[in-house]
Amino acid sequence: MRAGLFGQTRYTRWFSTVVVGLILGSTVGTGTANAVPGKRVHNGMQFIFSPSAPDNFCTIGAVGTDDYSREIAISAGHCMSDPNYADREIHEDIAPVYHRQEPAFGPIGYIRYFKDPEGSATGHLTKDYMIIELVPEVTPSAQGPYLKQTGEVEVPDGTASPNASNPALDNERLLGAGWFNNNELVVSGQLGVWYSRITNNTDGIYRSGTPHWPGDSGGPAIWHVPGSAYPSEENGFQAHGPWAGITKGMGLQVPPFQYTSSANILADLRARDAADPADIYGAGFEVTHNP
Repeated sequence: MRAGLFGQTRYTRWFSTVVVGLILGSTVGTGTANAVPGKRVHNGMQFIFSPSAPDNFCTIGAVGTDDYSREIAISAGHCMSDPNYADREIHEDIAPVYHRQEPAFGPIGYIRYFKDPEGSATGHLTKDYMIIELVPEVTPSAQGPYLKQTGEVEVPDGTASPNASNPALDNERLLGAGWFNNNELVVSGQLGVWYSRITNNTDGIYRSGTPHWPGDSGGPAIWHVPGSAYPSEENGFQAHGPWAGITKGMGLQVPPFQYTSSANILADLRARDAADPADIYGAGFEVTHNP
């Protein structure tokens, strides 16, 4: 496995990263957006659910717009657990999220949907995602601290996500895995920037040697475009490529690091939108082109 930045190889048992049993209806101060308007929100940004709990955080995996011109951020569903609000659209502004490094800005968005982890520390098997609607005071950006997302990965000849309708769209098809396939993920998080081959694909959950740490849940994974530069000290550990998934957690297999494919998320959003048009936050999600 080749890796960058810290070159660290220590693995750890995965713990549920944030806010189990968070009561969405609790009274949380929303603050006032007192920073410069146009604050960038991007992949790799850590977010919290209350300024009073800065160590309970997750990470944004992708930022863009949906079919209804709403600005959206995507993270992991297992970051929250509340059966009263799981698996439905949350139209009320009762679940704010804040930039962990600048909570005084006020909410950068509000949670509109999350798939309940249903007792699992790593979330639902194929639908472990969260949709955040961003507030007008922020600016979506495709450029994270290390990863620039150039769209959504499309695999015209790939196996369809188990969440996909028939026929599946190209961005609802999965990257191949195994010894005869060289698809690689590039990820960033608290351990730095890493890249490694996808070794397994089980129902759209990728397994790779790219490590992560508690709090990285929901963070970005891109597909390494063949021939493009790998992150290295020479290029400031920067990489670019289409969005391929978000950090999920750790399993018992080797390698243990799991990622929910973008195909699973996009397919489930489209299927839910077909059943309830115009009401599904994030439906038709596309990564922003903003720098």
